[in-house]
Amino acid sequence: QVQLTEFGGELVQAGDSLRLSCTASGNFFSTYVVGWFRQAPGKERAFVATIGATGTPSYYTDSVKGRFTISRDNAKNTVYLQMNSLKPEDTAAYYCAVSSFAPPPTRTMYYHYWGQGTQVTVSS
Repeated sequence: QVQLTEFGGELVQAGDSLRLSCTASGNFFSTYVVGWFRQAPGKERAFVATIGATGTPSYYTDSVKGRFTISRDNAKNTVYLQMNSLKPEDTAAYYCAVSSFAPPPTRTMYYHYWGQGTQVTVSS
């Protein structure tokens, strides 16, 4: 079993940058795809980005392409989400999750273990 913990969420202003971290405990983290999802109040959890077990491939939802970058350091059991040029519509709780499917899926149903989430709030 994999336990995931997200770090890095906070209140920032539009245009700022933020880096989220997702750290895993347990074995075989380096064999899993890791995805980032977000959920705004009153909305369903939505795909943001995902990365393959070895660091490639990576996929992004259209609204974050060019602004967000997902990366991983398997030696540290950690996946990062670098978020630049943040917008108020990026405000949400951000969750990381792992999947054993390949290529990296974008639907929540293919992810097995989830973190508790970290809140990102972007003020205008």
